[in-house]
Amino acid sequence: MLRPLYTGLKESLLGEEVLHADETTLEVLREPGRPAPSKSYMWIYRTSRYCSHPVILYDYTEGRSGDYARRFLKGWKGNYLHCDGYSGYGKLEDVTLCGCLVHAKRKFHEALSVSPENKMAEKGENYIQKLFTIEKQADKKGISLEERYRLRQDVSKKVMEEFYGWLTEIYPKILPKSLVGKDVTYAINQKEHLCSFLKDARIQLSNNLAEQSVKPFVLGRKNWLFSNTPNGADASAIIYSVIQTAVANDLNPQKYLEYVFDCIKEERNISEYLPWSDELPEKVKRPGKD
Repeated sequence: MLRPLYTGLKESLLGEEVLHADETTLEVLREPGRPAPSKSYMWIYRTSRYCSHPVILYDYTEGRSGDYARRFLKGWKGNYLHCDGYSGYGKLEDVTLCGCLVHAKRKFHEALSVSPENKMAEKGENYIQKLFTIEKQADKKGISLEERYRLRQDVSKKVMEEFYGWLTEIYPKILPKSLVGKDVTYAINQKEHLCSFLKDARIQLSNNLAEQSVKPFVLGRKNWLFSNTPNGADASAIIYSVIQTAVANDLNPQKYLEYVFDCIKEERNISEYLPWSDELPEKVKRPGKD
């Protein structure tokens, strides 16, 4: 019943130029030809901070191959995809991958937590923190995208150049398998993607939006543990998509679902019950939301 709505949401998502993506594991007991403990995946795709309408979609697959992402995003004419360092996203053609500086910062922070006297870990974390501080100050000032782009070119770019100059200098001097060594290697290998935010002011420094959208599914998984069949996993993906997109559009998910099922029963056009439709009654909106 909800699949046509899911399809409508996907059409809207694929119309955006900037997206976020992430994935998490899922156990499906009765997948044909696979043992029950096999790892399956739930992929999460969502619109960016600068979108026409927020959309959060979940997609169940049997594996983690980048081919699944390429299949889901078929027809997408966008430019930028935020993701982590997973190489599978490299199978996407004509797309600029935008790395997550939170991942890089987190690794330095972990090394510093283990060894508070580690000056290299502290310095690495400080470099990345400077970049987030620049963005936070820009947010407070409410500057335009054009102004943010110029700020990144004038200020953030110099920080990145200093950061990578320092990484290149210390790389031969560190133990590759140490915590700092792993972080330095990660940052160097991901340089192209971590520097993508300098290309367009709409690109975020992190993939936090996608990670935040993963959390509702992960929390639910702790309770229900697994899906019984592929059809069940697919149904979960659709239901999570509808509910989380409703929340992102400041709707009361229960009231919204009641309205959606009424519209489906009355065979009304999908455009009338998309989460941003002007036809939505006030009762489905959260208090205080227009």
